[in-house]
Amino acid sequence: MAAPDPAPQLGTLTWLPAHEHRHLLGDPVAAAVAGLSGPAWVAEIDDTAADTAAFTETYEVPLTASANCVVVAARRGGETTLAACLVLATTRADVNGLVRRHLGARKASFAPQDVAVAESGMAYGGITPVGLPASWPVLVDAAVAASELLVVGSGTRGSKLAVPGSVLAALPGAEVLEGLGQPLD
Repeated sequence: MAAPDPAPQLGTLTWLPAHEHRHLLGDPVAAAVAGLSGPAWVAEIDDTAADTAAFTETYEVPLTASANCVVVAARRGGETTLAACLVLATTRADVNGLVRRHLGARKASFAPQDVAVAESGMAYGGITPVGLPASWPVLVDAAVAASELLVVGSGTRGSKLAVPGSVLAALPGAEVLEGLGQPLD
């Protein structure tokens, strides 16, 4: 049996193996964590510090070590497709350009909060690509896929996951796209 992967040293948090601490995860994430292609760790946080800016300041995790997952509603005709976009926290998702074209939509925008929460089964501010519905495309920026380790949501505002970029790129429904993340204005 292989030795477990050592916990990362990332910020001031104590990282624990996610598969052993599913109680810290949102239900869909807890169900999906065992099927990941590699390691994942979870750290409990103050739920008031879940948003990226507050999180990086409170827990001294570099912004460059965080990724944001946004839920997009792509419309064509009378149909709406929900998709997740995963980009580095130092960038924004190119929703109206690359995402819209890639999904073959006439219009793409951020999904309304209530829709994102209801359809993902996760808390707003904690939505993560791990455990999303199988029908959702998961668009992953190439810079995310190439990252050694990134902090993402855990399905709840009370914790965060640390996952290698290669594991995120291997999620069901994941497609790696060059240029998905655009520089912040």
